[in-house]
Amino acid sequence: MSPPVRPVASADKFPLEADVVILGGGMAGIATAWQLAKRGMSVVVVEKGVVAGEQSSRNWGWCRQQNRDPRELPLAQLAIRIWSTLNEETGEETGFRQSGLVYASTKQADIETWENWGKIAREFGVDTHMLTDSEAAARLPGNSRTWLGGVYSPTDGRAEPALAAPALARAAQRAGAVIVQNCAARAFETSGGKISGVVTERGLIRCCALLIAGGAWSGMFLRHHGHKFLQASVKSTSFYTTPAAAVTEGGVAMEDVTVRRRLDGGYTVGLSGRGQLQISPWGLMQAKSFWRTFQTRRKGLTFGIGRQFLEGPESISRWRADSVSPFERTRILDPRPDAHLVEKGIRRLTEIYPALAGIRPAQSWGGMVDSTPDAIPVISPVASQPGLYIASGFSGHGFGIGPAAGQLAADLIRGDRPCVDPKPYRYERMIDGTDLGKPGML
Repeated sequence: MSPPVRPVASADKFPLEADVVILGGGMAGIATAWQLAKRGMSVVVVEKGVVAGEQSSRNWGWCRQQNRDPRELPLAQLAIRIWSTLNEETGEETGFRQSGLVYASTKQADIETWENWGKIAREFGVDTHMLTDSEAAARLPGNSRTWLGGVYSPTDGRAEPALAAPALARAAQRAGAVIVQNCAARAFETSGGKISGVVTERGLIRCCALLIAGGAWSGMFLRHHGHKFLQASVKSTSFYTTPAAAVTEGGVAMEDVTVRRRLDGGYTVGLSGRGQLQISPWGLMQAKSFWRTFQTRRKGLTFGIGRQFLEGPESISRWRADSVSPFERTRILDPRPDAHLVEKGIRRLTEIYPALAGIRPAQSWGGMVDSTPDAIPVISPVASQPGLYIASGFSGHGFGIGPAAGQLAADLIRGDRPCVDPKPYRYERMIDGTDLGKPGML
């Protein structure tokens, strides 16, 4: 079942042209639209379903620098600065609160990983603190576990996925952006080798630049046009609870469960590292590229065959620009949550926090978390196709770093000075033989 999302109004009139068309109404696409519109460019967002209908409303709502891969850390730092201004700048409630995040563990390996990360983070100026066993206990009052230690970042925070992207979408509309929902893009057109338009189910939109920000669907659209995009998805399960006692005002990551306080007094709960890998044709074809990722994360995976095999973003489909596309057949990717994971999450949560005894799930949902082999997003132009840009492959980090990803994408599209070094996010690393290495930190 889809989590509740605050609706965004679609444009009354279908646009025929724009400077930039953005495919995808998730956090990255919407944030880019907002940035471009503020800078005076005409921009249209084309969304096959509704704004924030997929992963941008199905994530945990964490906005963090803590434990980010060093390649992603500058983007995460910029995102926190943007998050801290969004409520005031947009005049809307995004749910962002800079309430800090705590990680705790009973495993020495985790402590060593966090200590090593902290050395790097301090070079970037991140406010991060290792916690002893007693300090972890003090940061987690009411927690029944005896922790070996932890790590704490007071400048990290939380936001509400059901509110944030829609709030930013309305701000983008007020700045001049046009948002068209329930309208799938089928293909792009070129003229003289350059992007010249996007064919949608409702007609052609002429443009000079196209940003692919379609989440788990980006790879399918790009493959349709002959552009390789390494992207694999795992089904996750999350839920939120009924209102309960305030055991934390921020977020806590433990070995097998995460919890984040919500504005409504409940908690959003996630199962750390747990997911289902659904066998798919494209997944099998790119298995070699993701082998090291699989080896790193296989412990928490189960396996299955679902709609992904024939209908999802990793199926093998062919279509014409004048016929129905896979994007129209699946308006919103809404996988069924795993009930046993919801039950486990509630059980673990109440074991660790006795004050939450009697808490119940209010709603649960599944989501498809798409990743690149190195768990670093692509935010980049495509050199072989002038006018084509990508902002995808966020590997479960897109909500938190989305505001900064949108600023970087807008910089690249406009040719402005990039807000952070764009080199780690370049598309060509996927096709030029670069050794992508092991996946970055989750």
